[in-house]
Amino acid sequence: MQQHDQRLRFEQLILPHLDAAYNLARWLTHNDQDAQDMVQEACLRAFRFFQGFRGGDSRVWLLTIVRNTCYTWLQQRRLDEQTTPFDEELHDIESETFNPEVLYLRRIDQQRLREALVALPIEFREVMVLRELEELSYRDISTIVHIPLGTVMSRLARARKQMQRYLAKQTNEEGIR
Repeated sequence: MQQHDQRLRFEQLILPHLDAAYNLARWLTHNDQDAQDMVQEACLRAFRFFQGFRGGDSRVWLLTIVRNTCYTWLQQRRLDEQTTPFDEELHDIESETFNPEVLYLRRIDQQRLREALVALPIEFREVMVLRELEELSYRDISTIVHIPLGTVMSRLARARKQMQRYLAKQTNEEGIR
């Protein structure tokens, strides 16, 4: 009966965070299938070691496992991030309530933001995804990424500055054309 209770507790605490786990994995791997594989592997690891989970924020605990799983996989693959294909359609927000011009402009803006995020070094990208897309606190990001709180803040500041430069450069290049 204890195994059944543990499975139910796992389902209640961990499964609600699968979307966040996939989102982080997707941004780290740049590939839908790889992200799904990483989340599946992370969930297996989480379940295997769930008896060691002593409470706290289950989302942070799972995202830490997802991050570590992705980094292990990336190290094994030694992927060149700049040549990995990225699916531009993945995070588009479409709504029938807007006119086509507004949809087109929104899509261009989203595409530019995605490109700027993808252009970031991975250590900056992960903190941006965790803060801006997953809306985690600096303390939670510090726990997930295993870095001091001050490093989280400096990486976020540098990431935002690099994205700002990237977007400004893109805007300037389009103005010249």
